[in-house]
Formats: sequence, C-alpha cells, structure tokens
Amino acid sequence: MISAQAVRKSFGDFEAVKGIDFEVRRGECFGFLGPNGAGKSSTMRMIAAVSPTSGGHLSILGMDPHTHGSQIRARLGVCPQEDSLDNELNVSENLIVYGRYFGFSRAHLRAKVAELLDFVQLGDKATAKVEQLSGGMKRRLSIARSLINDPEVLLLDEPTTGLDPQARHVLWDGIYRLKQAGVTVVLTTHYMDEAEQLCDRLVVMDKGLIAAEGTPRSLIETHCTREVAELRFKGDEQYVDQVADLAERIEVLPDRLLLYTDEGDRAVAAVHSRGIATEVALVRRSSLEDVFLSLTGRTLVD
Repeated sequence: MISAQAVRKSFGDFEAVKGIDFEVRRGECFGFLGPNGAGKSSTMRMIAAVSPTSGGHLSILGMDPHTHGSQIRARLGVCPQEDSLDNELNVSENLIVYGRYFGFSRAHLRAKVAELLDFVQLGDKATAKVEQLSGGMKRRLSIARSLINDPEVLLLDEPTTGLDPQARHVLWDGIYRLKQAGVTVVLTTHYMDEAEQLCDRLVVMDKGLIAAEGTPRSLIETHCTREVAELRFKGDEQYVDQVADLAERIEVLPDRLLLYTDEGDRAVAAVHSRGIATEVALVRRSSLEDVFLSLTGRTLVD
C-alpha cells in the first residue's frame, strides 16, 4: 500500500527526514514512534500527499504523490493531531459538508453519516453542536469524518492524545474494527501501550532516521531482556557496583535502578541475599517503552 526507499524531507538547510525505507502492507496497522522532532509528522505529511518529498522514492497505492496527488488523496482518510471541526455546525453537518468536498450527493451522505455516527457511538449527538462535545467525542467525530470517503488507507496522527482511558479504549475498539474490515491504518503515537495494542508492525524514529523496525514483540525481544527489576534503596546509595553482575544491562535513574534480566525474581532475591535492603523491589515484563527509551534516550526533546 505504501513503499518508501531512501525518502528524505528538507526545510532549507534542515533535514527532518534523512533517508528512510519502509513498507506498509494491505490491511495492517503500521505505527511510527519517536520523540518530538524525530520526523514522524513530516513523514505522515508526505504519505498524505500534502508535502512533497525532497529525495528518494515514495509510492502510495501504487502511485507517485508528485504526479498523482489528487488521486491519492481521494483514497486516503486523514485524522490530524489537532481537531479541525467546525464549531458553528452540528455533528451531522460537519460530516455532510466534508463529504460534499468528495462530490457525494446529499442522499448518499445522509445514509453514510448515520452509519458513521453509529460506528463511533455518536448517534445520539447528531444534532449537537461541536462545542458541546467532550474531547473524546470530538476525536471520534474527527475519525468519522476521515472515513466519509471509505478510504483504503487511514492516517491517524496521535489519535488519542489528551483523552481519558475510557475514551482511548473506545477509539482503540473502533480502530481494531476498521482493521478487521480491511482498512490499512498508519498512525503515530506517544503511547507505548497503544502501539503494543494496535500495531502489527512499527518503526521507531529518532533524529530523522529509523532506529528499529518490527512487530512490538520482536522489538522487545531484540532490544530488551524478558523482564525488568526495578529497585529503590533506602538512603542515597544506589549499590550499582554490588549488583552489576546480576543483569545484562543496568540503567541508573535518580530514584531507582533498572536491572534488565530474563530472571527478575532471581535478581531481586540475589540482591537481598547480599544484605542490600530495598525500599521497593518489583519485577515487570519488558515493554515497548523500554525499547523506545533504550533507542532514543531519556533526554527531553523540545
């Protein structure tokens, strides 16, 4: 559905995307993860055929966005990070007006709007003004609007940012049902649990390059141990030297140590057997967040 070879994007002297390769297969959910400034949004805009590439080759639905941009956009659905709904119109009118840009008749849109509002669980809000909706409802309406043209590829830029857990799970269910219906989904997200739940495959971007690619499980297996033991000690001492041999890798944080190991309980027991008192000792499964932080670091990026 989407194929990129050595794709670059520059803004003057600044190179936001530095030559990346990836492919998105039909019917899968493909994710882009990365810190701020990694190049995710620039990549999504190129995929959406609204920002030209600066180099390399990009094919979307078998077409070149440089020469077939309008044909590509007609077959895409795009839900941007920021809601761009019309507050002066009600819920149904937002969908009808957007649908008219695609040349659909009002009769077709009346049926389609009812179908989409039912899909995103907003059927009882059809005549409500947008300003009366909660944040979660607005995101669901934005996704409904992006589906008005029955897209083959749906682009979601951080679809659940700022939503409460209940609203996030409602959206997750909707995205999962779209995937079951054969829609190819491409998303960016800052939520690692969201990527693990939704993405069949994903790439981790950092500084305009792809740092890793694979399924969530394969990335964890490749870049992390099976478990992580988190240790907080009484007092200020971190005991790094005393426990260094108990893990494949140790990460020192201001308030705790992270011991990356396949046997977390055994590592914790060994710590205690050495007479080292812990205030908190817990063992958890390694997650995509551990992979993300290992590849991109913990330093804040503005």
